[in-house]
Amino acid sequence: MLARRAVQAMILALFLVGPWFGWWIVKGNLASSLTLGVLPLTDPFVLLQSVAAGLTSGHWPLATAWVGAAIVLGVYLVVGGRSYCAWVCPVNPMTDLAAWLRMRLGIRGGAHVSRRTRIWLLGAVVLVAGATGTMAWEMVNPVTGWQRGLVFGLGAGWAVMAAVFAFDLLVMRRGWCGHLCPMGAFYAQVGRVAAVRVVAHRRDRCDDCLECYAVCPEPVVIKPALKGVAGTGAAIVSGDCTNCGRCVDVCAQDVFSFGTRWSGRDAPAAPTGLTPARVGGDGRYSHPA
Repeated sequence: MLARRAVQAMILALFLVGPWFGWWIVKGNLASSLTLGVLPLTDPFVLLQSVAAGLTSGHWPLATAWVGAAIVLGVYLVVGGRSYCAWVCPVNPMTDLAAWLRMRLGIRGGAHVSRRTRIWLLGAVVLVAGATGTMAWEMVNPVTGWQRGLVFGLGAGWAVMAAVFAFDLLVMRRGWCGHLCPMGAFYAQVGRVAAVRVVAHRRDRCDDCLECYAVCPEPVVIKPALKGVAGTGAAIVSGDCTNCGRCVDVCAQDVFSFGTRWSGRDAPAAPTGLTPARVGGDGRYSHPA
C-alpha cells in the first residue's frame, strides 16, 4: 500500500512540478507526455481513440505517438495491464478512500452493474471517436480531468472526480474501477498475457480467514489460484487483477507474493472446506452457514 501511494504521488508530482514551479521534467499528461525532452510516452488507449478518430477526420497520430504507445504497451505486457489502475492512475486513491469510508460507515447494498459493462463502454468510446472524428472520451475522462483540475484549479475535472467518489461511496462498492471504467477494461485485455503476477506460492497454508477477499478490488480473481480450481496453477492470471498487492499485505500466512504467470504451477492447493459463499453489502466475504 505504501509503495503504491509513493509511486502514484511521485508520478503525479513529475507532471505538476512543471506548471507549478517551472521544472519541466515531464511535459504533457498521462495521456501523452515527453520526459526530459527525449522520451515520448503515450497511453495506448488514447492512441486507439486517436486512430479511430482519424478514420473520420483524416488526422493521424504522429510517429512519436506510436513510439510512445509501443513503449508503454511493452511495459504493461511485462508488469501487468491493470497495474496501471493500482500503481499509476490518480483516480485510484480516491476510489480506495471511498471503499474504505463505505466500510467504516457501514454502507451496505447498492446498485448492481455487470463487470462486462466496462467492455461495452470501451467499445462505445472507440465507436464515438470514429463517428465524431474526435477523442470525445478525453473531455470527461476522470484521469486527465483530475490532472487538469490540479493544474488549473476548480473546473469540470473536479466535478467528474467528485461524481466518481460519490458513486463509489453511496451507490456501488468499487463501482467505477471494477464495473464502468473503459480504460481499466482496455488494460485488463493487456493484462491477460502479462508476465508479472501475484502468486499464491504457499496456498496450502491458507486458513480461510478471507482477508484477501475482503481487501481485493477484484476478489473474483483469487479463488482459481488459491483453491486450485480445475487444477489451475497458483498464479493469478486474470487480466482483471490489478497487481495491487493488497492480498500480500494482509495475509498472515504469507500465502501470496509477486512472481510470474509461470510460477507456482506445482504448489499444493489450499483446503476447500471454507470456500467463500457470498459477499455482504459491505463488500466482505462470509463463510457458508
